[in-house]
Amino acid sequence: MSRNNSRIGLPGAVVVVTGGGRGIGAATARAFAAAGAKVWIGDVDTDVAAQTATTIPGCRSARLDVTDRASWREFLDEVVSTDERIDVLVNNAGVMPLGGFAEEDESTTDLVLDVNVRGVINGMRAVVPGMIDAGRGHIVNIASMAGMIPLPGMVTYNASKFAALGVSLAARREYAGTGVTVTAILPSAVRTELASGAGIGSTIPTVEPEDVARAVVDSLRKRPARVSVPGWLAPGWSMVTALVPEPIENLVRRVIDDRRALNRIDAEGRRAYIDRIDRQSRDHSAGEPTSAVPAKPESGKGRTR
Repeated sequence: MSRNNSRIGLPGAVVVVTGGGRGIGAATARAFAAAGAKVWIGDVDTDVAAQTATTIPGCRSARLDVTDRASWREFLDEVVSTDERIDVLVNNAGVMPLGGFAEEDESTTDLVLDVNVRGVINGMRAVVPGMIDAGRGHIVNIASMAGMIPLPGMVTYNASKFAALGVSLAARREYAGTGVTVTAILPSAVRTELASGAGIGSTIPTVEPEDVARAVVDSLRKRPARVSVPGWLAPGWSMVTALVPEPIENLVRRVIDDRRALNRIDAEGRRAYIDRIDRQSRDHSAGEPTSAVPAKPESGKGRTR
């Protein structure tokens, strides 16, 4: 039986956004704050997170490495000691290396799975018990349309986002009736630094971080299982896979050049993204907790680390 007090009003709601220093996370933090929520940004890049928080009324920030369960405990202890509870968790932190699958080294694979999959699982495990005790809570996992649409040059990233979608849908079923709900948000190509130089905007539609943020905030009203941004994209792709024969799909893919993330990477266009997380990536490879992306930049031929 569903709990009667499971509704969460935005004014005064305590919201945690991971990877909130930039991009989708920062836009989501702003959107929740504008709706009257108390927002916490968790990010491994503490300086940037703190600076972002100063631009959002009432927002706080603290260090969070999503790959480390101890970091989650420390971060959430700080949130709860200040605001007593957590009503909404937005698992936003993610990384997207590009290039050939066979050339991808093990440290890159580990990093993608640790941040994009384990980070989501860690966050959910950290907040679910308290939400169940309270009889209400909402978890939003930022997956990707890459969790439905396979693209060359993004094999491990595709795998991680398929996993994020599966985790979301299965957990939603498992906690049905507890007052705790899980929604997966599947953005198309988002105009942020993470997608810079990838060229995938010519393959699938592009959206702004604010578009994704609106979908996240809106999910609190009806708490759907899955929302794509734009909204027509996931239903449209499901129809394609159900009705369109693979030879025709292959022809369309050739026309739109769906191999851009494999062999047409703009290395200079992605330089800022790669350079920004170079140190954090080395820390991760050395076994130190982090939430970054690989140190070695993708080549123009799509080779990864």
